[in-house]
Amino acid sequence: MDTGDAAWLLISSALVLFMTPGLALFYGGMDRSRNVLNMLMMNFWCLLIVPVVWVIVGYSLAQSGDGAWLGNLDAAFLDGFDISGEDGGFGLLVIAFLGMFAVITPALISGAVADRMKFSAWALFVPLWLVLVFSPVFKWVYGGWMGDRGVLDFAGGTAIHVNAGIAALAAVLVLGKRKGWPEEGHRPHSMPLVMLGAGILWFGWFGFNAGSALAANGQAVQAFMNTFLAAAAAGLAWAIVERVRDGHFTNLGTASGIVAGLVAITPAAGFVSGMAPIWIGLATGVICSYAVNLKAKAGYDDALDVVGVHLVGGLIGSLAVGLFANPDFFGGEFMAGLFYGGGMRLFGEQALANASTMVYSFVVTFVIMLALKATIGVRVSDDVEDTGLDLAEHAETAYSTGSASVTRN
Repeated sequence: MDTGDAAWLLISSALVLFMTPGLALFYGGMDRSRNVLNMLMMNFWCLLIVPVVWVIVGYSLAQSGDGAWLGNLDAAFLDGFDISGEDGGFGLLVIAFLGMFAVITPALISGAVADRMKFSAWALFVPLWLVLVFSPVFKWVYGGWMGDRGVLDFAGGTAIHVNAGIAALAAVLVLGKRKGWPEEGHRPHSMPLVMLGAGILWFGWFGFNAGSALAANGQAVQAFMNTFLAAAAAGLAWAIVERVRDGHFTNLGTASGIVAGLVAITPAAGFVSGMAPIWIGLATGVICSYAVNLKAKAGYDDALDVVGVHLVGGLIGSLAVGLFANPDFFGGEFMAGLFYGGGMRLFGEQALANASTMVYSFVVTFVIMLALKATIGVRVSDDVEDTGLDLAEHAETAYSTGSASVTRN
């Protein structure tokens, strides 16, 4: 084990873990004040349950064995992983690093189902989705049939963002619309929380992308720079679109653009160079700024724009790999993109991989939600939706109103 590589991966793992609290603040600020604690808890629930499920069975299904579709149980319960082996514990470190990705992926879905999903249903949905959707798709991309076909996904554009984005769409179709949507406006209750969350996400994303090199090397440096540039370009593009279209530079648009740019560069971060991250970021900022408005026209209530940012942004970035991938620059053995003499083959493989992920993830997520709806129910009552999930689901309120508050006994 190279100590420099291990040190960078340890830091990157911590950075990725920090992203989930950042996501909680980002979503929490966008949510309504009476539901902000519920949103925080939905994200922190992923921090509690996913690591346990990941080491028991999730990692093994996602990475062990030579199967093209699903791993085996050889690595279940961390069997064979400790610090006494020849790698000095680097394999255990990789499990921890990937586990941080496993934590944040279902957390992304929480933004779509905000304001109306029962927490008990969410508590069961997360581990079920991790085992039945996330682990198989992760295997396909990293060591399964997609990887064998040459599909490129450096840090999880397909496996994480497209996967979670299309799952969010399936979830809200089963869950239904919020009361009063879209006639009633549902504005963010705290833009400072949104901006703080976006800043934490940007900070943590350097570990998300640059850490995915699994080494402290030139590819990590390039991924770091690409992450920096794409986020800035996408935030800039979204802000300018809003100024031209609506007459204002908004904090919400800027924060959303930054996150969309981070999403889009994720699959490409270690495969593109030069001006490519800026072009990807600019395109993403423009497209996603319009994509978030499609929900009202299409009639699906994606409360906090998971579909418009993560599904659309992930697709843009993954398909952009088919255009900008530059193996000569990285000394890699992967296929070149269209702009570097590779023709349309890689673009076609990227499109096939994302289409397959979308179909599988949507169908299985839809079935999970239907099963939960038929058994324990997935939606809170109308009264709870009116009064807020914080008090009804968690016996807490985020902000004091001068009345009696719940205390610990």
